[in-house]
Amino acid sequence: MIAILVASYLTRWILKRDSGTPQMQKISGYIVIGTNAYLKRQFRTIFLVIPWLTLIFFLLFNWVTSLSFVCGVLLSLFAGYVGMNVAVRANVRTANAARHSSSATLKTGFFGGAVMGLSVPGISLIALMLLYVTLNDIPALVGFGFGASLAALFAQIGGGIFTKSADIGADLVGKIEMEIPEDDPRNPAVVADLVGDNVGDCAGRGSDLFQTFSGDITTGMLMGVIFLAHYGSKGIIFPVILESIGILASIFGISLVRQWKRVSATGSLVIGLIATAILSLVCLFFLSTMFLDDVSLFFAGLFGVAAMLVCIIITLYYTGLGRGPVHHVAESSQAGAALNLITGISTGLGTPLLPMIAVLAAVVGSFIVTGQSLYGLVITNIATDFSLAFIMASDAFGPIIDNAAGIAEMSGISGQASETLHELDAVGNTMKAATKGYAMASGTITSFLIFATYFATAGITVVSIESPYAIAALFLGVVLPLPLVSLTMRATSDGAFKVVDEVRLQFKEKLGLKEGKVTPDYARCIDIATKNALSKMVFPGVIVIVTPVVVGFLFGATSLGILLIGATASAAMLGFFFNNTGALLDNAKKLVESGLYGGKKSDTHKAAVVGDTVGDPLKDVSGPAVLIFMKLLGMTALLVLPLL
Repeated sequence: MIAILVASYLTRWILKRDSGTPQMQKISGYIVIGTNAYLKRQFRTIFLVIPWLTLIFFLLFNWVTSLSFVCGVLLSLFAGYVGMNVAVRANVRTANAARHSSSATLKTGFFGGAVMGLSVPGISLIALMLLYVTLNDIPALVGFGFGASLAALFAQIGGGIFTKSADIGADLVGKIEMEIPEDDPRNPAVVADLVGDNVGDCAGRGSDLFQTFSGDITTGMLMGVIFLAHYGSKGIIFPVILESIGILASIFGISLVRQWKRVSATGSLVIGLIATAILSLVCLFFLSTMFLDDVSLFFAGLFGVAAMLVCIIITLYYTGLGRGPVHHVAESSQAGAALNLITGISTGLGTPLLPMIAVLAAVVGSFIVTGQSLYGLVITNIATDFSLAFIMASDAFGPIIDNAAGIAEMSGISGQASETLHELDAVGNTMKAATKGYAMASGTITSFLIFATYFATAGITVVSIESPYAIAALFLGVVLPLPLVSLTMRATSDGAFKVVDEVRLQFKEKLGLKEGKVTPDYARCIDIATKNALSKMVFPGVIVIVTPVVVGFLFGATSLGILLIGATASAAMLGFFFNNTGALLDNAKKLVESGLYGGKKSDTHKAAVVGDTVGDPLKDVSGPAVLIFMKLLGMTALLVLPLL
C-alpha cells in the first residue's frame, strides 16, 4: 500500500510539470493516441482467449483456481498499463525539463520510471495477500502466477514485435537509404518507433516483471507449505515479508537518485541500486535470525544478491560504450556489415558463461549453507527481487528518455536540451542493458525454484534414465525454445518488411516529404505494425501451454519434470546470448554515431546500423520471450500436476 501511495504521489508530481511548447504537446499526443490504440486492440485480442481458458480451469479444477487465473491476467495487464500511461506523459515533461537543467531532466525521467517500478510489485502484493486471506488456498495461487505469466508472454511478444518492426523499418529507410537523422519528423515510421518504446519496454516489461514477482511469491509460499514442520506458518508468509522489505528499500534507493556534485547520472543510479541491496540485506539478517531463527537463510539471500550484482557487472562489461567488446565490434564495422555481425555474434556467444556460473554458484552455495534445504533456494530467489522496484524504475527510465529525445528532435529543440538528453540517453541504454542482465539472472533462479517446487510437490526424488521417455523429454525441453524464437524473429522480420515498404512508398508518393515541406502519415505505420504484432503473438503462447500438458498426460509427471530441466537450461543460455548480443550490436552503432570509426553517414555507420537491426529483435523480442517462456512453462507444469 505504501508503494501504491508513493507511486500516486510521483504521478501527481510529474503531471504538474510543464509539458512544453504546443509542438511538443502535439507530438506527445501522437504517441499517447498511438499507444492507447495499440493496447486497446491488444487487450481485445487477449480477451478472446481468456474466457475459454477460464472455463477450462473451472471444469478441470475449481472456481477458486479459475478466479485466481483471471485476477493474474487482468492485474498483470493493468500493472503494465498504469506504468506505461504515466511514462507516455512523463516523456514530454522530461523533454521540456531538458530545456532548463540536467538535474530536472534526470529527476523527471527517473520518477516517471519509478511509478512503473512501484506500481508493479505493489499491485502484485496487495492482490496475492487478498487472495491468500480470502480464499485460504495456496495451491490455487498457482493459477494467479500462470495467468500473470500468460499475460506477460502476450504483452511482451506483441509489444516487442511492434516496437522492433517500427524501429527496424525506420532505421533501414531513414538512416541508410535517405541518410536522415534518427527521430527525424520526415520519417513516417518515427512515431511508431516511439510508440513501440512504450508498449514494449514499458507495458510489456511491466507485465513481465509482474509475473516474475508474483511467481516468486507463489512458489515461495508453496515451498513454505512443504517446510511447514520445520518453520511453521511463518515459513509460508516469510517470502511475502521479504518482498515487502525489498519494496521499502527500493523506495529509499529511488529517493537517492538525483544529480549529486561530482557524481555522474550513472553513478547516481548505481548508488541507489547498491543502497537498496544493502538495506534489504540488513533487514534480511535481522528477520532470518529473529523471525525464523535460522541465520543460514541470510547467507542464502546474500548469494542471490551477489549473483544479481555479478550478472549486472558482466553485462555492463560486454555492452558498455567504453568497454573493449563494443569498441571491437564498432571497429570491425569498418570492413562492412558482415564482419560487424560475425564479430558481434561470436562475442555474444561467449557471454552466457560467466553469468551462468554466477547463478549456479548462488544456487549450489545456497543449498550447501542451509544444510541442503530447498527453502534456502526460496530465499536466494526472493533476494534477487529485493531491488526489483528500483531495477524496473531504471528500465522504464530508458524509454522515457528515448521518447523525450525523439520529441525534442521532432519539435525542433536544439542546443543544451539535445545535449542533455543525448547524455541521459546513453545512461538509459546502459541501465536497460543492466536490467536485462538482472532479469535473466533472476528469471533463471526463479525457473530453478519452479522445477524444484514441482519435484518436491510431486514427491519425485529419483529420476531413471534407463527409459527412453526421460531422455526424449529432456531433449524436447532443450529444443522447445527454438521454435518460439523462430516465430518471434520471423514476425519481427515480416513487420519490418511491411513498414519498410510503407516508408518507401510515402517518400515516393508524397512530393516534398524529404525536403520537409509535407507531413508524413504516421498513423499508417502504427496501424501496419499493430496488425502484424497482434496477429503473431497468440501462436507462441499456444506452444508453451500445450506442450507441457501433452507431455504430462501422455508420459507422466516425471517426464514433464525432466522437460522443465531441459527447457530451463536451453532458454537460460539463449536468453543471456540474445540480450547481450543485441545490446552489444546496439551500442556499437551508438559508438560509431558518437564520431568514432567514421561517424554518422559513413559506410561504417551503415554497417553498424545493419548490425543493430539484427540485434534489436534479439534483445527486445526473442530474449524477453525466452525469459517468460521458462517461467510460463514451469507455472503450466505446476498447474496441471494435480491432474497427473
